[in-house]
Amino acid sequence: MFSDNGTNFVGANRLLAEEYTQFLQSAEQHLVEKYNIHGFSWHFIPPQAPHMGGIWEAAVKSMKTHLRKVAGHLKYTYEEFSTLLVRIESILNSRPLSPINEDPSELVPLTPGHLLRGAPLMAIPEQFSDNLSLMNRWQRLKTLQLHFAQRWKNEYITELQRRYKWKKTQRDLKPDDFVVIKEDNLPPTEWRLGRVVKVFTGKDFKVRVAEIRTQNGIIIRPVVKLCILPNC
Repeated sequence: MFSDNGTNFVGANRLLAEEYTQFLQSAEQHLVEKYNIHGFSWHFIPPQAPHMGGIWEAAVKSMKTHLRKVAGHLKYTYEEFSTLLVRIESILNSRPLSPINEDPSELVPLTPGHLLRGAPLMAIPEQFSDNLSLMNRWQRLKTLQLHFAQRWKNEYITELQRRYKWKKTQRDLKPDDFVVIKEDNLPPTEWRLGRVVKVFTGKDFKVRVAEIRTQNGIIIRPVVKLCILPNC
């Protein structure tokens, strides 16, 4: 585990260590033999050095920026704001990180939700529309969640698609690559994923189009709509 040096994280590390020790002391021998080799290691950056946590600090900045843009001009009760933050949290923790294994037939990605609860985050399907009345407070929260998801997903996929032209050569797509398919109007916690089945090159012998296997069948998309998920 890597984090900044906040007192809440330092305290959590100490509490987890104490409870883990108590578990090993109270558990039966066969459980101790099974779990004693696991444990955990928590690494902290130096105090007062948030710039050294660049990866997660950038994610926090991105979330705050989009939240301020879509919801910063409104007033909320405590319950409304808590509900909105929890729904946004589900969006962030549903993002695909990498293939969950090396099986080419597997279309489920590893997400932060797997690390939090051992399974992907699920949400009940809801009807979203930009035409929902803002006079209804619950509908307003759903509309804000949708707008946040659209903005944040576009930024996340853009980061995955980043190209450093003329600096270094980027590898082409190839069969069995696990990709995120850029799609508009998906529910906030859903992502369209697939495996590359076949690639098509242009006159410059670079891959321009790919055939993708998804849960709903085979589709064809240009490479500008596809983002490779790197293996962990």
